[in-house]
Amino acid sequence: MSRHAAGSPSPLCGAAEGDAAALDALLATAAREAVERMDSEASIVYLYSPSERQLGAAMICGTPPSIFMVPERLAPDAPYASAQAWQAGSVVVIGEPWVSPNEARYAGLGPFPYTVVSTPLIFAERRFGVLTVLRMPSQAGTLSDDLREQLRESGDRLARGLASLVEQGVSLALRPAPLLVPAVFGSRSSSAASRAGGWGLPGVPGSAPMTCMYHLSKLSDALNEALDTDDVTQAARMRMMTPFGAQVLVLSLVRDGRLWVVGHSGRSAETVKHLHGSRADGGTPEADTVLGRDPRFFRDRAGLLAAYPDGPDVGQNAWAFLPLRASGRTTGVCSLGFAKEHSFESEEQAVLMFMADMVAPALQRTRLSESEHMLAVSLQKTLLPRILTDLPQVVTTARYLPAPATTGVGGDWYDVITLPQDKMGLIVGDVQGHGIESSAAMGQFRSTVLAYATEGHGPAAVLNRAGKCLAALGTELTATCCFACLDTAGGLLEVALAGHPAPLLRGPDAEVHALDAPPNVPLGMQSDSPYQAFAITLEAGSLLLLYTDGLAGRQTADVVDIAQSMLSVGIREAGGNLERLADRLTAAVPDPPERRDDVVLLLARYEGALPGAHGRVNRMMIQRHDLRGVRTARRFVRDSMHEWGRDATADDLELIVSEVVTNALIHADSEVDLRLREYPDHVRLEVRDSASAPPIPSSISVLEEESAQAEHGRGLVIVDGLARIWGTSPSGRGKTVWLELAT
Repeated sequence: MSRHAAGSPSPLCGAAEGDAAALDALLATAAREAVERMDSEASIVYLYSPSERQLGAAMICGTPPSIFMVPERLAPDAPYASAQAWQAGSVVVIGEPWVSPNEARYAGLGPFPYTVVSTPLIFAERRFGVLTVLRMPSQAGTLSDDLREQLRESGDRLARGLASLVEQGVSLALRPAPLLVPAVFGSRSSSAASRAGGWGLPGVPGSAPMTCMYHLSKLSDALNEALDTDDVTQAARMRMMTPFGAQVLVLSLVRDGRLWVVGHSGRSAETVKHLHGSRADGGTPEADTVLGRDPRFFRDRAGLLAAYPDGPDVGQNAWAFLPLRASGRTTGVCSLGFAKEHSFESEEQAVLMFMADMVAPALQRTRLSESEHMLAVSLQKTLLPRILTDLPQVVTTARYLPAPATTGVGGDWYDVITLPQDKMGLIVGDVQGHGIESSAAMGQFRSTVLAYATEGHGPAAVLNRAGKCLAALGTELTATCCFACLDTAGGLLEVALAGHPAPLLRGPDAEVHALDAPPNVPLGMQSDSPYQAFAITLEAGSLLLLYTDGLAGRQTADVVDIAQSMLSVGIREAGGNLERLADRLTAAVPDPPERRDDVVLLLARYEGALPGAHGRVNRMMIQRHDLRGVRTARRFVRDSMHEWGRDATADDLELIVSEVVTNALIHADSEVDLRLREYPDHVRLEVRDSASAPPIPSSISVLEEESAQAEHGRGLVIVDGLARIWGTSPSGRGKTVWLELAT
């Protein structure tokens, strides 16, 4: 394989001179000796990096597949023999039948086909690292004391050699990746050794190709585990860009006759600027690579300019353009840029082509998964309510967290609906499974429940009718559901469950408990037993939490206990502000990968006739794009404040509503819903629209005069200055900007 140009060594380059060469020779000799003396499959020299606080593999000697099973980096407290030998300062063995349970507990990482023996590298009380060997498990069931002693002696000799080099000023800093040498020598010597100057260890036959194969194996492992495009880009950076000494990595795919960058790393800004959205019908090296389906290599800038004299100068001198091929067609191109001249001989070109052929299907898989996830999320959000309805005696808010892309969007939903005779319906449901099918089924379940609920039936009757209807339709999925109906005049709450977690209630006594509602069976299942409901009368100030089981982050029987604990803690941290409480609960939900399901939270506070409060709520709607509605909103605020005897607040509230409503009309393509709610010592304004992006306050400065985002956020500076508290929160498919003004 080719030697890298002078002044541009690959991070894997073993053609080091002087001190580095002496270190490489010492490590290679020790690793080869350990393989031969211990009759082992592989040996590894780990050196400790104080800056990284890790043990890193500096030299690996062995044969496949053993060398591909070696971890490159280890934390000092990791459950491996090497890490334990480093900590204990003595020989550690894992994998032999006679090993004590105390030693064997470190092997709790799953089956491993080798016995691992590791000895520390210690000289004059200084620890340099460890020397580790992999052996086939002993047929006799024991590892002889002689073999242990031989490995310890080899480690002591290596430690003395390392100490001597350190005294001479040699650095033991780790490379980005280890050097590899084969375990078999002599007869396998070939002319390939003379071509291995840029890779592996000079003069050691087989080291260069083994190093290449090592990175191919590691790239394959990383791509198999990649969950999204970022993971694929990271794998390509670690196993293509860094080992080959490249400065730029850009992955681009063809769509609609153009190249679109989907991942990049390194000094790639200029390359991305000219490549993203460029035509894919020829005229550039990237486009010609896609059309010709063959890789293109340019060892220097002169060669690239000779082929493409009008090409942009992006600051790189050598390039490799590799076609990304998947499913029998070329889907894009992988571009690697080098700061210095770089010779690409046949072996190096072959390795890069192999790697590109591995990256392409991984990109195709992750991009498809991301597209399906985005479609499912879009469908899910479309089926959720645009805004939450409420009544004067009840304040509600909701949050929805989609499942991670690796799992697929689930079928969780929620609704808040007004019912005849001053009643309110609170509904939360969860469809079985994940993906587009679950999202579509969610729409079916939700519509059925809403249809019977709006007819005025009680919760048990609604679930009875919905369950029979869905079972008759023969849907293959089932759903759990909680339907709570609150009589706002008297506080009577009726709750019926369909296999769903019971709502939590926090009364004026500050105690949080789950309502004792019968569980019943999920919707969509045949059952001869009618659904049963539970009734309780709420006191003013009571708080209800309806939720789905994704709140716990994992499948568990303790979801009610977890939700109860989260609500208790959240109330202490958020006080009486319902929006802040919802944010606290959302923040406490586990992140992926621990959370594998979507989450719905629905909070409702029954205020009833609070002492000293009139409980009045005024509401108005402004049609989309009706800028004259701002004047109407100001008049609505002033009239409401006069009606409630709070004229002193009218001026500030008029100014606030003017700014917030203007922002909503300009930036949200929807109607705008205004609600004013009266409290004993303050008034609350809510402005709801269908734009999901939250507004961002921006200070006024000369530099921002041309910034549309700054213009959008300047009105919120006024809100921040006048309101005693304000915030923004999701509300159905849109958002709510809310604020409170002292009176």
